[in-house]
Amino acid sequence: MKNKPLTILNDYFKHKDFRGNQKEIISRILNTESGHSLVIMPTGAGKSLCYQIPALCFNGGTLVISPLIALMQDQVDSLKKLNIKADFINSTVPKEQKIRRLNSFVNGKTKLLYVTPERFKKHDFCAEILKADISLLAIDEAHCISSWGHDFRPDYSRIFEFRQLLGNPLTIALTATATKVVQNDIIERLGLKHEEMKIFHQGIKRPNLRLEAKDVLDDDEKINEIISLINKIDGSGIIYFALIKTLEQFSDILYNEKIPHLIYHGRLPAKDRKAIQNSFMNGKNKLVLATNAFGMGIDKSDIRFVIHAEIPGCIESYYQEIGRAGRDGKSSTCLLLYNQDDIMIHMDFIRWSNPEPNFYIQLFDVLENDIEAINTFGIDYLREKIVHKNRKDFRLETALGMLERYGVIEGSVHYKDLRIIGDLPAQLIDKDRFEEKLLNDRKKLLSIVEYFRKAQCRRISIEEYFGFINEQPCGNCDNC
Repeated sequence: MKNKPLTILNDYFKHKDFRGNQKEIISRILNTESGHSLVIMPTGAGKSLCYQIPALCFNGGTLVISPLIALMQDQVDSLKKLNIKADFINSTVPKEQKIRRLNSFVNGKTKLLYVTPERFKKHDFCAEILKADISLLAIDEAHCISSWGHDFRPDYSRIFEFRQLLGNPLTIALTATATKVVQNDIIERLGLKHEEMKIFHQGIKRPNLRLEAKDVLDDDEKINEIISLINKIDGSGIIYFALIKTLEQFSDILYNEKIPHLIYHGRLPAKDRKAIQNSFMNGKNKLVLATNAFGMGIDKSDIRFVIHAEIPGCIESYYQEIGRAGRDGKSSTCLLLYNQDDIMIHMDFIRWSNPEPNFYIQLFDVLENDIEAINTFGIDYLREKIVHKNRKDFRLETALGMLERYGVIEGSVHYKDLRIIGDLPAQLIDKDRFEEKLLNDRKKLLSIVEYFRKAQCRRISIEEYFGFINEQPCGNCDNC
């Protein structure tokens, strides 16, 4: 057993030795009776190996819970290329294939099975997965568990129930970003005691990334800074935008300047998004303009710059997105363009993502009393009832998504088969919880403003946010 992890690393993954905390984490999982682990590693530091190698050492299977369909598909494709028996089940997989893949895992033929947390809503899946010999439960993007994290997902908060259903297996949770509060919340929501779960925090040091931030008065200044950096740096790059509208405006300007690029955002069809991602990954196109929908699973080593044309909503998002640069260890630039007006964009996002308790009560009342008309006339009819045709108010979309994730509704207003299947949960109409969540989200936005305004080393600002104190200046940012 002692040599097996290194042998697997050499033979399957073609790496000579472990990096960072990988060896210690894998050893704990394989050799400790209760080796539950919370792994916090920078993007690109090799988190996945911390459960993939134990998965090949254990006799039983490893179940991996992942929030993103595209991410799990990329990971499975990569494992299959290495002749590792892995598969995934999600909403894109035809029913017969779902049955076949689940049977293969239950029968021990598939070593790693990737699923979304929503899969546990399916009674057939739950009944069948209980027959499997599960040696390890891996939870990817574990920050999604915490309502205080930057990407909370209600289905993730039910992982305690999933662990109980599976007989409380050995568990590893992995994320690139988690403050102390989020770390504690992850452990508690997994149903574990703090002494049971060891935290491995590798820190956030990426010395090859040059961090810069510039104050810009308007879009003209932004585009000048962007074009200047593109012309200065030879290599691939990502430019992040908060709004699709701004992304498209800047795309038109870059086309007029004869600067070739791709655009990527959530409104594009899934097929187009996949083609764009492949084109960027294969190096056919070096520049992509994107919203934060682009990034998970982007394991491209030679990204030389990441520009934020509009500020992100929190330090966690910013850190994840700049972490996609310079994975080959070579020098790369991360430029944040700061405009005071961009703060209002995120204030709207915060409002839309936190519908008030009364909004949920009103929506549930309309659904109860008018479901036939809603299914007949669609989303615009429902919007008129709730937000009076204000098309710039996206609370309705958030609220419907939350009701579905909490098991209150199923079906879709777009397919006209919406139906109520549960009661309105107390969490959604708790005023104290709402106020606390709103305050937390505003503090996260403030952290980005403080990052820009502080005169201290940029990397120290990020390190302090994540709880690392007394760090030395990086010597490689604009403030240093």
